[in-house]
Amino acid sequence: MHDEVDEHAWLDLDGAAFEALVVDELDRLPDDMVDGLDNVVFVVEDRPEDGSLDLLGLYDGWALTERERYGVGELPDRIIVYREPHLAACADEDELRDEIHTTLVHEIAHFYGIDDARLHELGWA
Repeated sequence: MHDEVDEHAWLDLDGAAFEALVVDELDRLPDDMVDGLDNVVFVVEDRPEDGSLDLLGLYDGWALTERERYGVGELPDRIIVYREPHLAACADEDELRDEIHTTLVHEIAHFYGIDDARLHELGWA
């Protein structure tokens, strides 16, 4: 039997299956956290531009606290969730769901202007 999980083996989820988990975890977030998101899209990409596995997610845009610099008709800000770094970091689907959830909260917090130091204080970083 092959019940043992190799610590270095990645979870095997293709882009569509991973994206479905991201959508599911988004649906589990509190409404008041998600309802305030304005002009933000969620994107799943395989890896960051540098090809590393170190970065799980990225908020690409202006925080709500800096939106006075925003122009009319701005392209949406993006919250990017990187698939391969998540798969490399997690041993099973439960751990993967937890990590996706944490990444979403972390990046959404950046939208609201909450920095990494404050996230660390709150136990999210």
